[in-house]
Amino acid sequence: MTDETTTTVPSLEDWQHWALVMARANQMIMEAWADNLAKGKEMPGFGLPVPHATNDPMAWMTAGAEAWSKGLDAWSKVLGHYSAAGESKDRRFASPEWRDDPIFDTVRQSYLAISDKLIGTVEEIDGLDDPARNRLRFATQGFVDAMSPANFVATNPEVMKRTIDTKGENLLAGLKNMLDDISKGQVTQSPEGAFELGRDLATTPGKVIYETTLFQLIQYSPTTDQVLETPLVIFPPWINRFYILDLTPKKSFVRWCVEQGVTLFMVSWKSADESIRDIMMDDYVAAQEQAVDVVRDLLGVKSVHTIGYCVAGTTLAATLAYLAAEKKADKVASVTFLTAQVDFEDPGDLKLFVGDETLTTLQQLTAETGVLDGRVMAATFNLLRGRDLIWNYVVNNYLLGKEPAPFDLLHWNGDVTNLPGEWHRDYLDRLYRQNLMIQPGAMSVLGVPIDLGKIETPAYIQAGREDHIAPAPSVWKLTRILKGPNRFVLAGSGHIAGVVNPPAAEKYQYWTSDEPASTLQEFIAYSTEHKGSWWPDWIEWVKGLNGKKVKAEGARVPGEGKLKPIEDAPGRYVRTR
Repeated sequence: MTDETTTTVPSLEDWQHWALVMARANQMIMEAWADNLAKGKEMPGFGLPVPHATNDPMAWMTAGAEAWSKGLDAWSKVLGHYSAAGESKDRRFASPEWRDDPIFDTVRQSYLAISDKLIGTVEEIDGLDDPARNRLRFATQGFVDAMSPANFVATNPEVMKRTIDTKGENLLAGLKNMLDDISKGQVTQSPEGAFELGRDLATTPGKVIYETTLFQLIQYSPTTDQVLETPLVIFPPWINRFYILDLTPKKSFVRWCVEQGVTLFMVSWKSADESIRDIMMDDYVAAQEQAVDVVRDLLGVKSVHTIGYCVAGTTLAATLAYLAAEKKADKVASVTFLTAQVDFEDPGDLKLFVGDETLTTLQQLTAETGVLDGRVMAATFNLLRGRDLIWNYVVNNYLLGKEPAPFDLLHWNGDVTNLPGEWHRDYLDRLYRQNLMIQPGAMSVLGVPIDLGKIETPAYIQAGREDHIAPAPSVWKLTRILKGPNRFVLAGSGHIAGVVNPPAAEKYQYWTSDEPASTLQEFIAYSTEHKGSWWPDWIEWVKGLNGKKVKAEGARVPGEGKLKPIEDAPGRYVRTR
C-alpha cells in the first residue's frame, strides 16, 4: 500500500455508498433481532466494525494500524526488549500486504515476537504447580490468538483492501454470515449443502440390520469373494457421528477394510433426546456387548474383532474388563484402541474443562431436558484449537465476507450430536477428575467391579503424535495397564488426521518397535519410522491373529441372514440431530 493510495479522497458517490452500507448493516441487525425475539430467543449485542460515513476508509485503516503498532510498543516496554520475529509460515499472515506495507510488516513482526514472549513467560513463572501452569498456558495462548491483528478490520490489510475494493459489501456479507451463525449457535466451518450423507459421505454400501433405542448396527456389503472368518465391530465415539470413519470413498476406513476382505459392522449411536436422557455407562457397556452378541449369533462365530475410537475405546476397555470378570472374554478376539485413554492423570487440555464451575454449568444446561446440546461440546473442542477452528473463520466468514471452502472433515466436525447430560457429567467426574477407571475395583459395571489389569485380549493401540485431545503419552499408558499382548503404534498428525489416513494419500508416517519399552520416550528411541498410513500394519496384525477365510455368502451379505434389512446405510440415527 503506497502513500498515494492512503491519501485518496473519496468522492461524494463513495460517501453515499458507505452511508447505504451502514444503513443496510443496521437493517440486517434489527431484522435479526426481531426474528429471534419472535422466536423467543435472545441475541447478544453486536460490535462488528464498519467504516463510518464521515471518515476516509483508507485513512481509518492507516490510523488503526498505527494505533495497534503503538499498543505493541507499549507491550514491549512492559515485557522488556523483544526481537522481531523471523519469517513464519503462519497462515494468518500469508497475504503479501502483511510484508509489502512497512506499517503492517511491523505490526506482524511485533505481534509474533510479543506473543512468543508472553507464552514463554508462562514457563518462567515460579511457584506454580502443573495444573495452574497448564491453565495459565492455555489462557495465555487463547489471549494471544484472540488479539492477533489479523482478527480485526482496522489492523488486517487484506480485509481493508477487500473492504475498499468491494465498497463494504464484504462486511455486509460477513455480518449476514455472523447473524446466521449466531442464530444456529455455531460457527460455520463448511458451507451447508456442500455434502449429503449417503451421496458424498458415508457412501459405503450396507444395511442397518439391527437397532435399539440407543444404537443402530450397520452391516457392510462384501466386495471380495472371500472374507476373514472373524468379523469386525467398530464402536465410534458417541460424541461424534460414526462417518468420520466413512468419509468420502478415498478417505473411508470402512470402505478400505471391506476391500481387505473384512466383514464389517458399525455401531451408529443415537443423538440423545429425552427418551434416552437417563443413559449411563452401564447402558453403553451393555450396548457394546449386545452388538458383539448380535454379530456372533448372526454369523455363527465364536468371537469378533473390535475397534473403539476415543471415548468409545475407553468404554470398550470397561466392557472388556466386565467380560473378563464374568468369564466371557472369549467373545472378543482382539481390540483396537484408536486414540483412547483409560488413565486420566494427564489427559491434556480437556482437563481444563472439568472443574467445579464446568460441572455446575453442565447441570444448569441440562436441568430441563436432561440432554446436553452437542454444540456445547463442539465449542469446547474448537477452543482447543481456537486459531484454526474459530479465529480463522471469524476472519474468512465475518471480515472477508467469504463462504468457507467445502471440506468433508469440517462438515463432520460441525455435525454435532447431543449427549445424555448426567452420563456426560459422570464421565467427566469419575474418569477425568477422580481417575477411577485404573483403580482396580473402584468402578463397577452392571454390578460387577472391574479391573483393567485382568484384560488379556490382544490389543492394537494407536496414538497420534500431535493429538491434543488424547495425548500420546496418555494413550501409551494402555500398554502398561493391559495384561494381554499388545502392539503400540504412534501415528503422525493428531486425533483425526492421524486416524483417518488412507494409504493411497501417502501422507504422514507411523512408528513401530518390537523392543520392550517402559515409557513412550523409550518406545520412540527404539522405534522405526514408516512412511504413510498405519492401516496396512493394522490389517496384517489382525490377519496374524487369525487369517482363516470363508466365502462371502449367506449371512455375510447384509439381509441374507436371519436379520432382515431395516434400511440402507448410513441409517436414520446418523441423520438425526
